[in-house]
Amino acid sequence: MITAVLDTNVLVSGLVGQRRRPLTPPAALIAAWRSGEFELVLSADILMEVERTLQKPYFSHRISNDQRLRLLTVLRRRSSIVRLTKRVSGVASHPADDLILSTAVSAGASYLVTGDGPLLALGSLRRVRIVSPRAFWRALQEK
Repeated sequence: MITAVLDTNVLVSGLVGQRRRPLTPPAALIAAWRSGEFELVLSADILMEVERTLQKPYFSHRISNDQRLRLLTVLRRRSSIVRLTKRVSGVASHPADDLILSTAVSAGASYLVTGDGPLLALGSLRRVRIVSPRAFWRALQEK
């Protein structure tokens, strides 16, 4: 099974965009995860960042508190939560991105999916391929 860490922006965009048609690449990835096409791997740090992000005004105007709580419950129940056993430090330009990298490396994930240009520029890190949502969607279609 393909394992993937979706960074916070991809996760939140995908979760909130499930009702839009056509689906954006992040929303299509959430649908693919929900249908079992890949295993989503997260850490407690990513879950906390998703929760903080969903509470920001932009998202709180788009989804209700009940919807936010349901989305977080689904993430906690249906994703694999890993402990950070391998720390990545000073690789990303932002310390929060090092946590995303640490999650992917600790999980031994196949992919880290992000829209962040500096992370995408890395290409890979310790056998984890770093790709855009669109590139990961294509990879899922090819399997």
